[in-house]
Amino acid sequence: MNLEEQIQEALKGVSYPGYSRDIVSFGLVKGVAAANGSAGIDLELTTHNPEVAAQLKAECEAAVKVLDGIERAMVQVKMPPAGQAPAGGGQAKPSRIPGINKVIAIASGKGGVGKSTCSVNLACALAQTGAEVGLLDCDIYGPSVPLMMGVNERPMVSPEEKLVPLMNHGVKLMSIGFLLEGDQPVIWRGPMIMKTIQQFVLQVDWGTLDYLLVDLPPGTGDAQLSLCQTVPLDGGVVVTTPQEASLGVVRKGIAMFERVNVPLLGIVENMSYFTAPGGERVEIFGHGGGAAEALNQDTTFLGEVPIFTEIREGGDAGVPVVVSAPESVPAEAFGKVAATLREVLD
Repeated sequence: MNLEEQIQEALKGVSYPGYSRDIVSFGLVKGVAAANGSAGIDLELTTHNPEVAAQLKAECEAAVKVLDGIERAMVQVKMPPAGQAPAGGGQAKPSRIPGINKVIAIASGKGGVGKSTCSVNLACALAQTGAEVGLLDCDIYGPSVPLMMGVNERPMVSPEEKLVPLMNHGVKLMSIGFLLEGDQPVIWRGPMIMKTIQQFVLQVDWGTLDYLLVDLPPGTGDAQLSLCQTVPLDGGVVVTTPQEASLGVVRKGIAMFERVNVPLLGIVENMSYFTAPGGERVEIFGHGGGAAEALNQDTTFLGEVPIFTEIREGGDAGVPVVVSAPESVPAEAFGKVAATLREVLD
């Protein structure tokens, strides 16, 4: 490994402020050079925050000065003109997708809270109002939208060489699950995930949509960052269950939206309670945590969804409960959440 390669490797240890990802993977390092004991580094930022620039300059200098053969480090930082507004996280502001009115991310801090179940039912509920709706499954490692929406086909390619979304229950759909064989696992590193999500957003013929719902994987990793870098989100919805173990992690998801300048549209409390056969209300995971957290975060409580067998059965059968039993109590619960979400967006 020559000295310039060593410099590049050392810069991978410098993280962008507020993120776990390094400045090399973010594409901020535009050039490195080494000569006569000096290291030259060119950074190109998309933020005009001088504190960020100063911090990165100092950390880059410190990172390369420890290398054998380097006595001095000269870091040149290029920043955008003051009138050019960046998106959150130091990334260039993404362009809106022609034909798509609103893009909403559905997120959760942890798995197992029913985020995908909420996503498919909300998408179908919005479609039932007459809106044109798309649902993008960004859970690359564990895509569940194909099963829950009852679709198991490969998408066609348009004459413009774009993927044509599949459609069921009045919702346009795209998922990595449509491109995999059976239970084939996805074993990818971050850059591949980023590229796939960018293609799903920009290389899919979504047509005209009132709403594009994006079902994110749990957590705050590469998929979430890639989406925020690729398309301007009109807001995020966080799904939680009532207990503190879920709410504690949800706060990290909320903080992620804040950091990348995505408005928090509200919180949905899933698995809110269970009604026993005798009519007794059983609060298995406690109750009211979602509403309390919404109040604490000064955001909208979009509603609660109790535990119903019909919800699980609909997901397993590929027919969400708002489609299979639109007059049922569980369908009404999702309908109320969808109606509140529309009010917030409008």
